[in-house]
Amino acid sequence: MSFTLEICAGSVASCIAAEEGGANRIELCDNLLEGGTTPSYGTIALAREKVKIDLYPIIRPRGGDFLYSDLEFEVMKRDIELSKQLGCNGVVIGILMPDGRVDKKRCKILVDLAWPMGVTFHRAFDMTDNPFEALEDIISIGCERILTSGARNTALEGAVLLKELVERANDRIAIMAGSGVRAANIAQLITATGVTEYHTSAKAYEESGMIYRNPNVSMGGIPGVPEYGISATQKKEVALIREIGEKTLLS
Repeated sequence: MSFTLEICAGSVASCIAAEEGGANRIELCDNLLEGGTTPSYGTIALAREKVKIDLYPIIRPRGGDFLYSDLEFEVMKRDIELSKQLGCNGVVIGILMPDGRVDKKRCKILVDLAWPMGVTFHRAFDMTDNPFEALEDIISIGCERILTSGARNTALEGAVLLKELVERANDRIAIMAGSGVRAANIAQLITATGVTEYHTSAKAYEESGMIYRNPNVSMGGIPGVPEYGISATQKKEVALIREIGEKTLLS
């Protein structure tokens, strides 16, 4: 078994840090605080120029739920076409029906449109009404992996379901664990779940270079998020997660 590490990068700088830290793949996103939305054309294009490892932009036109209008679906198709033109290795998708099942019809259209790029089904999976039915549906439409926290807020909390998903998938599709993955818990996750693919931002907030700071205006206002902090993937954290993950699998 080999250890695979995907970094959820919110900028080109984070993509570079991910590659330098030893990541295998990048999920490129904007708006990480909303769970990730499709990055700009310029971000995808420059990231593709700067890094050689696999690059998978998320195809998500907005935050919120995973039930999309016809207009939003058209946007998703256009973004997949642009990602292919820019030389990306794959894309990350997920569309649900109102009843919580996977929208197989629309997802299959996106998978076919993305070919020959690979396709990951993202954590919309964790919002489905029946994860085992969703597993079979996602396999049937041709996705290569599922990103999931085991239908809980963090992968550690969802470890029991992650283990069962690995067993039920039986090598027909990769199960990639994400949400709350850190160097401090990667060994525990591998041991508890049998998952060998992991997804993390490995980020920290770096101090802004702004000297003048207006104390009367807040542009963000999100608790726990510094107003003058820039979220960025940390190369050392990426390298540490990889080191621990590889050692755990070999032990």
